[in-house]
Amino acid sequence: MRAALLAALTGPLLLVGCANDTASTAPSKNLSDEKIPAKVSPSTSITVGAPDLKVALKLSGQLDKLPFKVKWANIKGGPQCSEAFRAHSLDVCKAAEIPSIHAHWTGLDTKLVAAKFRKDPLHHPTYELGIAPGAKINTLKGLRGKKIAYSPGQAQGALVLRILAKAGLTKEDVKLVEMPSTGDVYPTALGNHEVDAAPIGDVNIKRYPAKYGKDGAKTIQHGLRDDPEHLWALTKSVDDPQKAAAIRKLVKFWARAQIWIDKHPEEWIKGYFVKDQGLSREDGAYLVKQNGHPDIPADWSPAIARQQKTVDLLAKETGKKKFNTKIIFDRRYESVAADAIAKQEKAEQEKAEQDKAEKAKAGKKGTSS
Repeated sequence: MRAALLAALTGPLLLVGCANDTASTAPSKNLSDEKIPAKVSPSTSITVGAPDLKVALKLSGQLDKLPFKVKWANIKGGPQCSEAFRAHSLDVCKAAEIPSIHAHWTGLDTKLVAAKFRKDPLHHPTYELGIAPGAKINTLKGLRGKKIAYSPGQAQGALVLRILAKAGLTKEDVKLVEMPSTGDVYPTALGNHEVDAAPIGDVNIKRYPAKYGKDGAKTIQHGLRDDPEHLWALTKSVDDPQKAAAIRKLVKFWARAQIWIDKHPEEWIKGYFVKDQGLSREDGAYLVKQNGHPDIPADWSPAIARQQKTVDLLAKETGKKKFNTKIIFDRRYESVAADAIAKQEKAEQEKAEQDKAEKAKAGKKGTSS
């Protein structure tokens, strides 16, 4: 049973690894001069791998307002998205920044069409470094000579390399143990002393020390930004005029959904974390606090610059060829999300002022009578 589970988890990573051996770097078509149609046909259909977005749109009453057809795929994360893209069974997916970089290196042509970060990201990290019981690691420099869980092609893998660089270490100073970062694989590996350290995220940051803390397990902060989150699309999809228009609309709905989640934490805890994900209310509340508040910029320049540094580091550590990260950002979508949020906030403010004026007017009328 355990062998079958590990095979299922590692399959996508192995496939990506095989692609890296056989595929050339993606040419990454430049779409900046191609205009996106103003309207999208109601018959246009796109397949989207972002299960949490579907829930957010449903909870906020927006799901049935999408002006095109959507097939929702129950997949997320780099390996699953990459394989679906390669099979031409997916148009858009939710992922961090590393999968798009790895896709470029493995010949898969994709574009980033939306970007979200976290306000005060160092105090709201996506990951913390889990330390195995008895590993005697108290600082990042203490990683020297230790076994570290490593998932190439995923955000956690890149974070490990960035942590080593911050500590003044290289891959040769540690032992990287390749394993998928799915579910509780990393916490279990730590608890079983298969590795000494591993980046763990989501509710595992809370659960891991609670489960193994009595034996000496803990987490330590890495002090790096690890908050990028994107809507990631197949270049073939955004090169199709009608699909490009549908994806632009999707980005607008996605942006408004992020703000709705931020402003309705109790509804999100109950409807997503508890009902959809099967977590306890306590775990859901922890994740809302851990995730902090969204930052959706209208200017991607700082994000592209940060991603370029990541590409340069990964190229140095893995032997891949450096490339300009601008080519994987479809900047036709750059301000779409922020503009949608600003427009909604303006409409809400105008409505609030109108309601206030009508209330005052009714009050005066009641006084005069």
